[in-house]
Amino acid sequence: MAVLEWMNSDPGLTLERGEVRLRPPRMADYPEWAALRQTSRQFLQPWEPSWPADDLTRAAFRRRLTLYQRDQDLGLGYAFFVFRRQDDALLGGITLRNILRGVAQSGAIGYWIGQPYARRGYTLAAVQILARFAFDRLALHRLEAACCPENEASARLLRKAGFDPEGRARGYLKINGVWRDHLLFGMIRPDEADG
Repeated sequence: MAVLEWMNSDPGLTLERGEVRLRPPRMADYPEWAALRQTSRQFLQPWEPSWPADDLTRAAFRRRLTLYQRDQDLGLGYAFFVFRRQDDALLGGITLRNILRGVAQSGAIGYWIGQPYARRGYTLAAVQILARFAFDRLALHRLEAACCPENEASARLLRKAGFDPEGRARGYLKINGVWRDHLLFGMIRPDEADG
């Protein structure tokens, strides 16, 4: 457990802006996370990979945190939970994964929001905060994101956050048990966008 709690020991990994705070998840978040995911199941499942039968168990959550920590230790990714600052309510989650260094200097953003908090600007704020972290602290050059074409809310959010549409990838990800096309979006570090 101490290893998992270490994820929150770096105060620089708590990111805030406006009404939103991002911080790495920890075991103490399990009850609130499981309740929010269960309440939002029908809202989230059309846009996510199939949920394993044990997805909302404490053991599965522990495995998830272990994978997040491994990615962070290897410099391959960062996972954050999204909280409302006024009352510390858990709103959702956001990840920066598949970080590539060398000539790419890129990463991919993924996110989810609990149904009670959807379409209130929290996810947009989280994406903007994570983009700033990726560009300023990690010195990445490019961010990518994708969403199912039918997920118009997510596509609008990405455009609003400054991502540009870049095309469509056929059979890109297996979502809810089916290989689905995705719209691809990209963002270049603002001070390098014209280079």
